Formats: sequence, structure tokens, C-alpha cells
Amino acid sequence: MKSVIDKYMKNIRGDIFGGLTAGIVALPLALAFGLQSGLGAAAGLYGAIFIGFFAALFGGTNTQISGPTAPMTAVSMVIIAGIVAANEGDLARAVPSILIVFILSGLFQILFGVLKVGQYIRFMPYPVVSGFMTGIGVIILITQLLPMFGYYPKEDAEYVNQFVPQAEEVILERILKEEAAEDILVLEDFKETVRRAGEVSKADISQEAQALAGNNASGVIGSLKVFDRAIKNINYTDLILALLTIFIIYGFKRITTKIPSTLVALLVISIGAFTLLPEYRTIGIIPSGFPKLRLDIFTGFSLGQVTPYIFTALSLAVLGAIDSLLTSIVADNMTKTKHNPNKELVGQGIGNTIAAFFGGIPGAGATIRTVVNIQSGGVTKVSGMIAGLLLLFILLALGPLASQIPAAVLAGILITVGIGVMDYKGLRHIKHMPRSEVLVMLLVLVLTVFVGLIEAVAVGMVLSCILFMKKISDVVDHRTQSAPLKEFSREVPWLDDGKVTRDYGDHVFIKHLDGPLFFGFASRFQDMITALPDIKIVIMRMDKVPYVDQSGFYAMEDAIRDLNAQGIKVVFTDVHGQPLAMFEQFNLIPGLVPREHCFEDFESCASWLEEELKDVSFDKASGTTA
Repeated sequence: MKSVIDKYMKNIRGDIFGGLTAGIVALPLALAFGLQSGLGAAAGLYGAIFIGFFAALFGGTNTQISGPTAPMTAVSMVIIAGIVAANEGDLARAVPSILIVFILSGLFQILFGVLKVGQYIRFMPYPVVSGFMTGIGVIILITQLLPMFGYYPKEDAEYVNQFVPQAEEVILERILKEEAAEDILVLEDFKETVRRAGEVSKADISQEAQALAGNNASGVIGSLKVFDRAIKNINYTDLILALLTIFIIYGFKRITTKIPSTLVALLVISIGAFTLLPEYRTIGIIPSGFPKLRLDIFTGFSLGQVTPYIFTALSLAVLGAIDSLLTSIVADNMTKTKHNPNKELVGQGIGNTIAAFFGGIPGAGATIRTVVNIQSGGVTKVSGMIAGLLLLFILLALGPLASQIPAAVLAGILITVGIGVMDYKGLRHIKHMPRSEVLVMLLVLVLTVFVGLIEAVAVGMVLSCILFMKKISDVVDHRTQSAPLKEFSREVPWLDDGKVTRDYGDHVFIKHLDGPLFFGFASRFQDMITALPDIKIVIMRMDKVPYVDQSGFYAMEDAIRDLNAQGIKVVFTDVHGQPLAMFEQFNLIPGLVPREHCFEDFESCASWLEEELKDVSFDKASGTTA
């Protein structure tokens, strides 16, 4: 115990400075991601506080700084918009269901860690990651254009009026559903329907129309639908504030990188707007005081509304796991340490679960904040915990001041985040990448932007696996040789080489397998075996076969049965390790191939072959054996 305390005290100065610096960097991003998600800036700050603290405390990466990230916020935004739409646009009514989904995703992450799933995340193909990250960047850029222009569809009266007829239909349908639930929906009671419809005010219809307008203009496709209206209704105050924010973020980096340019932009533009502008749009009220525990989520939600999102919660958990563990790898490379992936997933899951209980949006390990922490001296978990505590202090002490931050500033910050999150390395190398990998990357990018993030990753993974299997089977096929014995006579020193090759070469075929015998190659293997001419013995050279899967085993078994049915003997040479264990476990050896026909090396097989074929006579006149 003393050694552990000594370890933390030894690095306490670096951890304090690293944590404070990372917390300062995290502040504007947390507010921006919260606003982008649809739950408000406060939700982003709550997520950064609780995920940052508890993921560091229980996680498996000492220098990791966690909190809301661009990918996690993009997925959360879709989830929130879907649940709000299912609740007739009423955010307050939708919040319990939203937070339950976030809690489920955190619990799934804990389960991943317990089941030791973390070690498999590293097998995510790079084209999938590249296309996904670039797609996330495009989503952020497109969805932040409207706030940057100061255009909010719900406030565009002309646009909202287009949805009034649809709003009336929705309200009438809701009345009919209520009557059906009360068991009074019969013809003679339509007067009750008329009475309830008469109680609907213009304000109710307008509110419903605003909700429909907001839903129609949400996401990438929705933003593109109303882009022309945004151009016609630009709020130049918001646009100038956003552009100045972007200018400072990029420009200040040329002066120094020791002070986070994002924080400088946030402070300068916010103070300038507060002192010089008589009126501007703020990010909304950030409640002062410690966040309240949202126990109402267990009483204010419908299980039927959450059930369709269980798979989405699972996908969100997977995304958070990938996002966090990729950052852990970056941290390992910088610190020359090794993280514990399964423990990291448990820590992330605990952080996300607790954050959801306090109304925070989910997050993951954040690469930029982690790098800042390491470069500023952070070494142990204390640095991540200090970053969370700093954000809590800012909430408690400066909450009212934070409420005065212009919304356009956060839009400008998110624009730079969207630009920065794209994978430019992958995009630069498109001309030099294999076409199959380019196809995967571009397909994932398009699906991420226009269909869905989860669907994009799923399709990318499946397609990558199929293409990988095709490549491996092509490699194995190219290396695998099948030829008469005489063509292999110079490969190894055969006993009595001249006589054996001359007398028996056309009646013995060698199957030289090079690489794993797996399901991607199994069908080709069977085709190659059945294509052999009239022979007496097939020698399977297995010295370069490291692995045989179930499909490969069955292909081998079927091929041997077919050959045996034709009176052809099969012998093995150099079969060891996993292939031998599988053959013995499923009784291919000695069931179909006797142990005496399994030779340690090619030379031993040659000795047996000469004895086995000694009775085959050679007709010198005809040039054939009999």
C-alpha cells in the first residue's frame, strides 16, 4: 500500500498540471458536444465530469482522459432525436427513456470488460475506422452549418407553417388513440372526439408544428433540406461570432500551443459578445449547484419506448469501446506502457452509467485531451480524476457565467472539431491503397453520413471480412501446388531418386499446401483434389499449414473419402500442432488415414513409397506402368 501511495505522490505535480490542462481543454468541447446532442450544454458538462472522474478511477489506462467525444455525440444525437420524435417532440417526456438507453450502453460496456471482449477490439480494420471517422467529421460539419448561420428551423414561422396540416393530423390521431385506450371510441361517441378537438388551441397546433419542423430538419439529410432557407435567413451576428471563433482557434495555434486555442476563443468571443453586443443567442441556462440524481428515469419512462433502442444501446457501447481503446493505444505509444483493455471497458462503463444517472451524455476516451494530459506531465490515474474535479468546480462556481456563452461560439468550435476528426492520412493515400480497401472506406463514409453510424460499421466489418477471406484464399491458392512426383524430385533428397521418379512418378501426386486451410479456401481445395488424374497415391504435405478450421477439416475429410472411394491412398507428411490435434480429435487420423501413413518428413515418406509401389511393373516398350 505504501509503495502505491509513494508512486502517486512521486508524480503528483505532473498529474495535477496534466489534469488541470486537460480539464481546461475539455470545458469548451463538453459544452459544445452537449449542445450538439440536443440535451443542452449542461448535459455535456455533466458527462465530462462523471465519465472523466470514474473512468479514470476504475479504468485500465493510467493517462486516459475521458468525456464526450465526436463519434459518441453523433450517435447520441441520433438516439435523442429518435426518442424525442417518438414522444411527439416533447424533450422533457423523452429524457427518462434517453437516459435509460445511455445507462444500458454503460452496463453493456461493463459486461464487455467482464467477458474480456476488449482484447478483440484491435482487430477493427483500418479502412472501417478511417471511413467512420471521416464520416463523423462530415456529419458534424453539415449539422453545425445551421447554428453557424444562426438559423433555427423551429423559429422560422414560414417553414413551421408548412407543417400545420400535418400537426393537426397528429393531434387528431393522438385524440383517437386516447379514446381507444379509454374504450369509448365508437360511432355514437364521435361527439366526444369533436369536443376534445375543439379544446385544441392554436398554440398547441403551433407547438406540434414546431416539433415536426425540428424533426424534419434534424440530422444530415434534414440540414441539407433546409440549407437554402438557412442561406436566405442568415443571422449575421451569429455567423461573425462563429467565424471569429474558428479564426482564433486556428490562428492562436501559430502563436503558441502551450495555451489551448479553443479555450482562448471561447473566452475572448464570449467576453466580447457579453460586453459589446446588446443581444445574442446564448447556450441556455446551466443549472448551478451539484447535478441532481435523476431517479425519476425509473418512473417516467415506458419500456416499450426503450425496447427498440436496446440494439442501439449495444451499438453505442461498442462504439465507445472502440473509441476508448484506440485512444488507449495512442497513450501506450506515447508513454511506453501497456493498458488493460478489459479493465478500461469496465471503467468506461461505470463512468457512462453514473453520468447517465445525473443527466449527462455518454462519452469515451478522448485522444486530444489524453495527449494534452501526457504532454503536460500526467502519469497516473490522478490526472484524469483531477480533470473531472476541475470541471465540477467550474460548474459549481461559474455556472451562471457559462450560461452567457454565445451558441455560435460552440458551433464554431464544433466546426473545427469536425475538420480535425477526419482521417486525412487515409484520404491522402487513396490512390495508393488497394481498390478493395478504398471501396470499404468510401462505403463506410457514405453510410455513416446518410444512413447510420451503426449500420456503416456493421457493413464495413462484414465487407472487410469477406474481402480479407478472398485475399487469403487467393494467397493460399497461389502457393498451393499439385503436381506429379517427378516434378518434385529435386525438392528433397529422395532415396533411389532416379528409379522411383522414373518408375512411379506419374502414379503419385503431391499436394503441397501452403497456408491455413480455412473456409475461404475449402471449396477450392475440393475442386483441386477432384481434378487429379488417374493416380494411386496422394501425398499431403502439411509442413506449411499452421491452422485448419472446421470448414477446412470437412473439406479435407470429404476429399480423402472421395479419393479412398476411387482406390487412392492418402498419406500425410509433416502434420503437427493444431492440424494434427484436430485430425486426431475428429478421428480423421487414424479413422481415414492410418498412423503408419503419417510421416514425420518427406524423406521417410519416400522410403515407404518405394516399398509400397515395388510391385508396380514398368513396361519399357509402352512407357507405362501396370
